[in-house]
Amino acid sequence: MSNKLFGPSGGYRKMLSFNWTCLVYHATTLFCKRNYNYKNDPLGKTVGQMVGAARSARQNIVEASSRAATSKEQELKQLDVAKGSLLELAGDYEAFILDLNEVPWSNKDERYITVKSLELDKFEYTDDVDHDYGIFTLNMRKRCSEWLENENPLVAANAIFICINRACALITGQMYRIAEDFIQEGGFTEKMTKARLEQRDADFQKEGSPNCPKCGNPMRKVVTRKGRFAGKTFWGCTSFPECNGTREI
Repeated sequence: MSNKLFGPSGGYRKMLSFNWTCLVYHATTLFCKRNYNYKNDPLGKTVGQMVGAARSARQNIVEASSRAATSKEQELKQLDVAKGSLLELAGDYEAFILDLNEVPWSNKDERYITVKSLELDKFEYTDDVDHDYGIFTLNMRKRCSEWLENENPLVAANAIFICINRACALITGQMYRIAEDFIQEGGFTEKMTKARLEQRDADFQKEGSPNCPKCGNPMRKVVTRKGRFAGKTFWGCTSFPECNGTREI
């Protein structure tokens, strides 16, 4: 029964949205170290905001994944927060580029096309997941370092900006799929109610409950809630409301 109640959760390391967000986080910390100091960011607010937004995106994807088992609603909320943090960070990079009297690369620019075509491997879980995912992350950083960790701040800012938008698109796709699953399967509360009713029906069958005279399905004991027969117990079809068959007890 537990498998019916709890959905899959905790698999965030296999999500491309998480892996791109990790790259954005690490690239942002390096970018801030290289390009901000006590002269152009004396109070550290810009650095704090940028690194904080990147970290927020990463951690909210982790939390969304952990909540997936019991709350689709909470999973969607956390992913929405992650996406919002990434878009906030994208605004900082856009402003940085404009402050250099430059504009973000056109989607027809060869550099844009090259960064947009970067591919990441899919992480496969092992029995030493933390260690192996660390190796996986370092390899991803190395593969993308020519762009995301470029010493030219204009190149790095544009590349990170592109990857942020890519991560946002992936998160949006996840949110649509989760919403569709919720429509099709319902949420945790609905699953618990269904499981409880199924167990109750199974118990009634063990006790020798009759079959429905209309459809032949098992019946359950029902107590009338309203009207002049309020409090009276009768057998009701377990397929209700599709079937309204009843029997007297």
